[in-house]
Amino acid sequence: MKMSDVAKRAKVSPATVSRVLRQPELVSKETKEKVMQVIEEMNYKPHMIASQFRTKETKIILVVVPDITSPFFSEVLRGIEHTAVQNGYQVILGDTENDIEREKEYIDLLYKKQADGALLLTARMDKASLEQLSSQFPVVLACEYVDGLSIPTVSIDNISSARKVTEHLIKLGHTKIAHITGPMNSILSRDRLRGFQQAMMHHDLKVDPSFIQEGDYGIDSGYDQMVKLLSLEDKPEAVFVFNDEMALGAVKAVQDHGLSIPEDMAVVGFDNLKIASVFSPQITTIDQPKYKIGQKATNLLLTLMKGGSVEKKKFVLKDELIVRESCGFKTNVETFKALKSV
Repeated sequence: MKMSDVAKRAKVSPATVSRVLRQPELVSKETKEKVMQVIEEMNYKPHMIASQFRTKETKIILVVVPDITSPFFSEVLRGIEHTAVQNGYQVILGDTENDIEREKEYIDLLYKKQADGALLLTARMDKASLEQLSSQFPVVLACEYVDGLSIPTVSIDNISSARKVTEHLIKLGHTKIAHITGPMNSILSRDRLRGFQQAMMHHDLKVDPSFIQEGDYGIDSGYDQMVKLLSLEDKPEAVFVFNDEMALGAVKAVQDHGLSIPEDMAVVGFDNLKIASVFSPQITTIDQPKYKIGQKATNLLLTLMKGGSVEKKKFVLKDELIVRESCGFKTNVETFKALKSV
């Protein structure tokens, strides 16, 4: 007799029967009583050795990250690590360096039963592969996501956040605004570009195609793309940069060209890295709750690994606009004080 026979008679799934036997606290009283009654009636005796083999835990969580050198991911990882350890789990870290093949190699650890579940901080695999993976193992996405996928995801609303920071530049009086994007094969880059475009269109502001330059996340890239913008005959007066790292490079490029920030060029970033608050000028940015993203994603994964279900699939955490000197905040405050004293 098989577990599926019990499930069929009790009119529940085999997974529910398995939970009744191994983790009854996760099943409602009514369902538990119904399944136990069928088990008794059918005199079902599960093969305990096989069951233990299938359910043997490694107490290890696989975390796949696109770039371990990124200060952004280091804070997300801290939230993951703390939450995992508090619950008796260890973390294996896989750094893909944005290589899809390396991502697949790390995923193989699940198939080799070297981890109980996976947190993916990158989602470069195709949709079908991700769906197949999540049907066999507990999987949660954090930071990135895939449209139409029924895997639990934790992130902020990148479109709304990009719109918000662009709106801030517009409210300061800027009309010629450029955007240095991240790599366009990333959904986050496409979302932030979309938010930028939405804000510009809402205010009937033209987006010159030459004002959109694609970067690759790093400081050097921010520098190089800003140099391109500064070489234009009709230069922008403000730039929204995909992340704080590239924003630092962009600021350096402006300064190396003998220009001042924010007087000659306003610059805003994204992520609110610690260095953004101590750099001169301090960088206006969007704060992502990095630690909380890691914490929330880990708690969701633990629920799945313990046999529970997650009904809600998309968890959107709150972001915050952090206004600093790089977009004219300091200058505006001083102007306001001067006007007030008159």
